[in-house]
Amino acid sequence: MGVGKSTAGKKLALKLGYNYIDTDKVFENQFKLGIETFFNKYGEELFRKLEHEVLESTFAYSNCVVSTGGGMPCYKDSMGKINSNGISVYLEMDEKSILNRLLASKQKRPLVKNLNENELLLFIQCKLSERRSYYEQANIIVPALSISIDSLASQLVDFNV
Repeated sequence: MGVGKSTAGKKLALKLGYNYIDTDKVFENQFKLGIETFFNKYGEELFRKLEHEVLESTFAYSNCVVSTGGGMPCYKDSMGKINSNGISVYLEMDEKSILNRLLASKQKRPLVKNLNENELLLFIQCKLSERRSYYEQANIIVPALSISIDSLASQLVDFNV
């Protein structure tokens, strides 16, 4: 959350001449509910099951950049499936930088909108601790704060050769 997956994904897709898919948007359009509302109404288990189905639906496409929710790679061997069906990229960022970006963000995110700064930092640290081992299975790891879309596009082309 807050590392720039959507922004970088859109720029990368444009640079490569690919389509762009945001799995969170696909989920919300398909189920006609915001993710937070769905999660609160139906629970995490159903959300993760359906989210995984959305991910698997993206494997039918070629020449596209897919941005996923931050938790998606951590469930049902999703990271393994992502790596088997494409090239994964982890936009790596430290906890303090994520904190500063979320605090400065005009978009208040539902999961963290009621947290004070200390609570938000603890939330970020907890989520990164839980998820880092999955994220680090990515084919390409780039520092999100100094990302170069041109360089990333070149790495993807080289990886694909």
